[in-house]
Order: sequence, then C-alpha cells, then structure tokens
Amino acid sequence: MLDFRLKVFYIVAKRLNFTKAAEELFITQPAVSKHIHEIESFYKSKLFERNGTRIKLTPAGEILLRYAEEILNIYRDIEFDLAALTKDVKGTLKIGASTTVAQYFIPEHLASFKRKFSDLKIALFVNNTEHIENLLLENKINLGIVEGQTKRKNIKYIPLVKDEIVLCTSASNPTSKKTTIALKDLPQLPLVIRESGSGTREVIIAALKKAGLNSASLNIDMEFESTESIKSYLLSSNCYAFLSVASIFKELKNGELKIVDIKELEIERFFYCITQQGDTHFLNDIFLKHLSLHNFKL
Repeated sequence: MLDFRLKVFYIVAKRLNFTKAAEELFITQPAVSKHIHEIESFYKSKLFERNGTRIKLTPAGEILLRYAEEILNIYRDIEFDLAALTKDVKGTLKIGASTTVAQYFIPEHLASFKRKFSDLKIALFVNNTEHIENLLLENKINLGIVEGQTKRKNIKYIPLVKDEIVLCTSASNPTSKKTTIALKDLPQLPLVIRESGSGTREVIIAALKKAGLNSASLNIDMEFESTESIKSYLLSSNCYAFLSVASIFKELKNGELKIVDIKELEIERFFYCITQQGDTHFLNDIFLKHLSLHNFKL
C-alpha cells in the first residue's frame, strides 16, 4: 500500500548516499535516482543538494523527511494493529529488566502497551543484568531488557538503544574544581559503584580496561545496588560515580549534580532485549514491535 517512491526517498535521506540506499532497497542506483527525480518533479522542489559524491537535504527535503517519517510510522502502526487482530493477545507476559532500565526507561512503554492490549497481563521482574539473564534461562521470564551483553550461551541479544555513561559528582563538591580530568587521575578520586553482576559495572570495567586502566587501581568508597542510592549518596558526599546520563537529567537540570569529562575515555553501551535462542513466541515479537513503533529511546 505504501508508495515505494516515498520509501526510496526516506532511505536516501537517512543514508545520504544513493549507493547505500540502492543496496538496502535491492534496486539499482539509476532506479533510486529515477524515483527521486519523479518525486522532485511532482512537488516541483529540489530535495537534495549534490556536491560531487556527497549529498545533503535541501529545506524542501527536510520538510518532506519529517512528513515521510510520520507517514511511515502510521503505516507501521496499521500493519502492527491489523496483525495483532489475527492473534489472541491474552495471557501473561513476564518481562525482566535491569535496574536502570526499569527505573528510567521501560515504565511508560509498559503503560502504552497495556492500553493497547488490555486483556494481557504483564509482570515485571527487576534485578541486575546477571540475575535477569538467569531468570530467562530458568524460563521464569519471557524476555528481558538489560544493560550491555555478556554473550552468554543460549541467549539472543537484540540491540535496542544506545546509552552513554558519564562520571559525575555533586555540584557542590569542594574537591571538584575541574570540568575535565586525565584518565590517569581517576584512581585518585573516591568512587561509588554498582554491585558485582550489574551490567553498568561490567561496561565501565570493560571500557577502562580498553583505555589501559586496571579497575583494581580504582579507589572504591562504597558499592550500591541501585542508581537512586548512588545519586543520593553523591549529594551527601564528595564522591564520584559513573552513571547513565539519562538517569541524571533531573539532577543536572536542577544543578545538583555535574558531569566531569575524562580525557581519552568515552563509555557507550547498548540496551539489549534478550530472549532464549530459538524462541519465537508471538507475545515477545508484539512487545518488541511496540517498542520500535513508540520510539523506545533514552
């Protein structure tokens, strides 16, 4: 039902490369150019500025891209809702979520999913990444959403969204006068950190190791089992902590916490949906589709 030319424009606008768009769409590059030319002729507007092999959107192209995204989302909603009608969406969906995911990202998506499928019961289990993976392998949950991937056997990891982890401290910390420090200075700072088994902790340790810093050299002041506990501790101490930037939006806005950049260190990770290898349960597919349609993001 969707006009293929609009899809061609959308892919070209996102990739800003005719060759890559052709490969993704399984058509030739001349065919891509033909579709774009037809759209430009119809709207009597130039959609791309061409400079050698590089292209960029014109103001008209920017406008059309916004509408194209809305139209494509509507078509995906139609496909999703009609497909859901052919299934008996009832029963119980058991979802596991690591602590950060459960506190800051998943609740609103669970609420919108429940509104769409009111006959479906949802149970949410919250713990660290290691424990959620164990629940999955023990068949106690249908799927999980965790921080990072440990690549455990029999678990399929599906990337959902990228997150950034930053070093932060209290804005009133008298020992923190610099907004940027060198990586070699990190062991001198008192740190609070998540407990063993936490996905966040594993990602931090891996990133430090890759940057050439042994985690054994860190000055660990205390360990906590939740981000909220860490934030509260930071506000009452002169310690530092690595936290998801999305988890401290409110504190940054209110001027309670501040970020301290570390030279030569960036910590990024994905949040992953985990299922058992070979699991094709339609409730899992429906929930993942719902997340993608409702822009699951940080």
